[in-house]
Amino acid sequence: MVMTRVLPRPWAVRLRPPRMSALTWTGLVLLLLFLLLALAGPLFTGDATARTGETLAGPSAAHPFGTDHLQRDLFARTAEGARVSLLVAVAGVGFGLAVAVPAGLVAGYFGGRWPDDVIMRILEALQALPLFVFALFVIGITGTGDTELGFLTLTSTTKVVLLLGVGFIPYFARVTRSATLVEVQEDYVDALRVVGVPRRRIIGGEILPNVLPPVLVQAFLWIGVAIFAESALSFLGLGIQPPRPSLGNILGDATSYMLLGAWWYSIIPGLVILIATIGFNLLGDGLGDALDADARH
Repeated sequence: MVMTRVLPRPWAVRLRPPRMSALTWTGLVLLLLFLLLALAGPLFTGDATARTGETLAGPSAAHPFGTDHLQRDLFARTAEGARVSLLVAVAGVGFGLAVAVPAGLVAGYFGGRWPDDVIMRILEALQALPLFVFALFVIGITGTGDTELGFLTLTSTTKVVLLLGVGFIPYFARVTRSATLVEVQEDYVDALRVVGVPRRRIIGGEILPNVLPPVLVQAFLWIGVAIFAESALSFLGLGIQPPRPSLGNILGDATSYMLLGAWWYSIIPGLVILIATIGFNLLGDGLGDALDADARH
């Protein structure tokens, strides 16, 4: 008797081109504007720490975003800050996924048994601790500068990435677990077990490709949240430390100069954060709707 390999459900591994709504198009345009500033901007703006000789100068042809209190060009600093915030957000989400997806797969595959109970109790403990309280605790112990751990040096940027990743783990793991619980009820999983396919191959080779689409859509949505969270931490002095710019610490510097009429100092970086957050959320919602529509077909 020739055994045939049971394939995963087609909808879970193939996403048809969606019909994009007006809100999804708006999110795409906003996201492209942010990515253009973050990825291409630093290539053309020069040194973000260079002095221009003009203190708190308003937007002009020479300085489209004006200058700050240390005579630095705000367009250069905002572009570099957007790049730093984006990289930190993507790295934080990536770290969270690297830990959460395997944990969620195992918990979902053994749903209702002791591995699931152990993993979920750990996740509940992590989720019970708010991100900013956890950040205050960690930064209070390690300080805002570099931290030496034997041969390993943790920079302020690395600490923010780890803090964001740890904060996101429970959410990604729960989405992965929920999707896995659905998958293990499918006929193809039972068929693979019957023909003796190893458990590791069932989880990693068959269930994982079907679980990834909804998890990645959630991850895309959380990049916008991560940019906002990194900006908030840096605004409070707990994140990226000057002179390296991030959108958050630029806003933190600007608060002392609002009453002096330097509106551009805070409004422009704040708009960049708003554009990034809305862009990721609108486009992520569109991708989620497309995935749901594909699943119904």
